[in-house]
Order: sequence, then C-alpha cells, then structure tokens
Amino acid sequence: MSETPQDYLALPVREFLAATAARAPTPGGGSVAGVVGAAGAALAQMALNFTRGKKKFAAHEAYYGHLAGRLEKAREMFEMLVADDVAAYSLYQDSTRLADGLEKEQAVQLALAAAVNVPREAAKAAVALLEDLREFAGRCSPMLITDLLGGAALAAAAARMSDYNVRVNVPNLADRQAAEDLRTASAGDLARALAILAEIEASCKAVLP
Repeated sequence: MSETPQDYLALPVREFLAATAARAPTPGGGSVAGVVGAAGAALAQMALNFTRGKKKFAAHEAYYGHLAGRLEKAREMFEMLVADDVAAYSLYQDSTRLADGLEKEQAVQLALAAAVNVPREAAKAAVALLEDLREFAGRCSPMLITDLLGGAALAAAAARMSDYNVRVNVPNLADRQAAEDLRTASAGDLARALAILAEIEASCKAVLP
C-alpha cells in the first residue's frame, strides 16, 4: 500500500513549488488548483478584513460577519481538496499494483471516480466563492478592490484547472453516461465561473477602469 500522503500545505512556499516542479506525480495540477482556490479565498478575506470596521461601511457589518464565515469555509474546503487530490492519486497507484482481473478493474474505477470527484468539488467551491465575491464587490472598500478581483481571478483559474482534470479522467470511466454527465456538468461550472468573473470585473470598472 502507498505511504500516508504528505501534507504539502505544511511546506514553506518555496518547498511546495520545488515539490511541484519535481519529477513526481504529486503535488500536481489538482493539488495546485486547490492551493490557487485557497489563495483566492484568502485574498477575499484580506479585502473583507480591511473593509469591515470602517465607518463608511458600517451599514454592512451584519453582512460582513456572514461573509467572513463563508470565506473561511471556502478556504478550508480548498485546503482539504489539496489533500484529497493527493489521496486520490495514491488510491490510483494502489489500484494499478493489483493483479489483472475483476478486482483490479473495480479498484481502478473507484480510483478514477475519486480523481474526478475532487476537481468537481473544487469547481463547485470556486463557483460558490465567485458568487460571494460578486455580492461583496459593491460593498468592498475601493482600496481593496484589486485584491477582491485577484481572488475572483484565482477562483476562476481553479475552476478551469478542475475542468481540465475532469476532462482528462472521464474518458476512462466504464460508465459512459456518467462520464458524459460529469463532462457536461464540469463545462457548465466553468462557464458559470467565467461569466461571474466577467460580471465582477464589469462591476468594478468605476474603480479600476
């Protein structure tokens, strides 16, 4: 069996980048997508933390309190998906070591399902984060709007990377209808993410022409 997956988020940034660059399967695109999404949520949190408490935005304090909880959960979700992606690859490695036969076929299909589920969850988290940022854009301090936009851009990037990972894995699923449904759902989430990003950018043109 594979060893316990490494906690890549515990690494210093430079070491994480070196591990990503190394000739090793993990951390790979799925893990990086999780980190990108978490960074997007973190930027949004910073924008919120510098906005709330200001007299100019006092009317939105209740909303800010609600948003703070959602952004924290979003970041935690993306961080969890980094570990889930590494675990999914470990499961796939284990499945390929089995002797050919029904047991191996079932194990491989289970591992592929996990490999698809992780990016699907990441895409959903990215869309949810973007929806929150769209609502926050009109109540964010203009001084922090570029950080909000950066968080939105990273969330959209996480959705795009997740779609890549779904598309590369679904052709190997035995259930062809499930594969097509997953591909369609992933494409839909990506389109929604990009559309929301465009809305956020348009809403910020007064601050960032």
